[in-house]
Amino acid sequence: MSATRSEADAEAEARADSGGERERPASAVAALTAAVLGFFVITLDVSGVNVALPAVGDDLGGSMSGLQWVADSYTLMFAALMLSAGALSDAVGARRAYGWGLGLFVLASLACGAAPTLGALIAARVVQGCAASVMVPASLALIRQAFPDPAARARGIALWTVGGAVAVAAGPVLGGLLTTEWSWRGVFFLNVPAGAAGFLILLRAARSPRHRAAFDVPGQVTAVLALAALTFAVIEGGHGGLTGTVLAAGGVAVVAGAGFVTIEARRRAPMLPLELFRQRGVSVPVVTGFACNAAFYGGVFVLSLFFQEQRGQSALSAGLMFVPMAVVTAHFNYFSPRAVSRLGARAVIVVGLLTVALGCGVLLAVDAGMHPWVTALLMIPLGVGGALAMPALTSLMLDSVAAERAGTAGALLNTSRQMGGALSIAVFGALLAGDFTSGMRESLLLAAGLITVMALISAALLPRR
Repeated sequence: MSATRSEADAEAEARADSGGERERPASAVAALTAAVLGFFVITLDVSGVNVALPAVGDDLGGSMSGLQWVADSYTLMFAALMLSAGALSDAVGARRAYGWGLGLFVLASLACGAAPTLGALIAARVVQGCAASVMVPASLALIRQAFPDPAARARGIALWTVGGAVAVAAGPVLGGLLTTEWSWRGVFFLNVPAGAAGFLILLRAARSPRHRAAFDVPGQVTAVLALAALTFAVIEGGHGGLTGTVLAAGGVAVVAGAGFVTIEARRRAPMLPLELFRQRGVSVPVVTGFACNAAFYGGVFVLSLFFQEQRGQSALSAGLMFVPMAVVTAHFNYFSPRAVSRLGARAVIVVGLLTVALGCGVLLAVDAGMHPWVTALLMIPLGVGGALAMPALTSLMLDSVAAERAGTAGALLNTSRQMGGALSIAVFGALLAGDFTSGMRESLLLAAGLITVMALISAALLPRR
């Protein structure tokens, strides 16, 4: 995995001369399979843990804010480190970076499953988030490397998102089953065999070229500080009010955020090249990805608690509620690139966003007395809209940058997505602290409004084709 770009090209030419060119499709399939499996494991962990949170609270103790930190400690580090992880993927090669991330993720999953206290679980979740931050941009770079043709790459990205959609379906069911029949700890132990399979498949992928990439330590430090302080202020402020500590955290977030922008604007080789945002094919997907994840993962967090704490369902029963949405979502993930090729990215993105907003709106009718399967059917538009929009946004983002910035672009998009999920859990959890039903409806209204605004912005700024 230490080959430079010229060495990799020479090896490809040698394989072609010897008739080994026929091996390239197999290596491309291996790269795609490993990337899909990794994204599946990462998403499975998120969706399974949401269903297991009430059991975690019963076993290890802790308030609503503690359970929010179990979810957000993972997504926070996922988001905060992903930009540097994108540079790591470019610098050492996507295959090597992906292998490192996958190995660390498996070890952290073992630590999560064995955690004796809530604090130990949160610490292990931090490490999990660090590992996931490496895996996601490296997985997208693997796909970019394996499929240079834009149409083939779009289909590969669609399969990658399908892996996440299947995990959304399987996560709540497996998480609920393991939590009900055994323990919430099984949700984390499930990552071990999946990680082992990923390693075996990765060995068959082609070696990745290296690209010149600089590591921006000051930028990374200020990014982590800003995001951590902001998340702390939202979570703790939502439960304890505007205390001195919360106000101080908010101030740190503002100062660190301003410092990050200043550092990135002045560095010769910044972690986040700010000129990327001048391209609408970058800036619109970044902001829209934030909104999509905020609506979807915030909604899943709220509904998982609603099913168990307000309706008295078991973890398994709550997990089964997500199956219709996730099964339909998986099909629309693969349909999205075909729709883009016929209608253009803008139309697919706008329709997807409006469908998400509709999904949030119809869920306002849900209450504790509604039949479970009526509720399950009302959840489908929430997933379908994201399944239409996100593959189109991801393809648009990768097609808008040069190949040597694929890792950085993938990291930027997924940083915004994960931060959307983290902040929505923080905000929605705070709204639930009072009356649960009214807090749930306020959360859904907030998500619907945000998504509607992004649909209008996308319609105005993105080109027709």
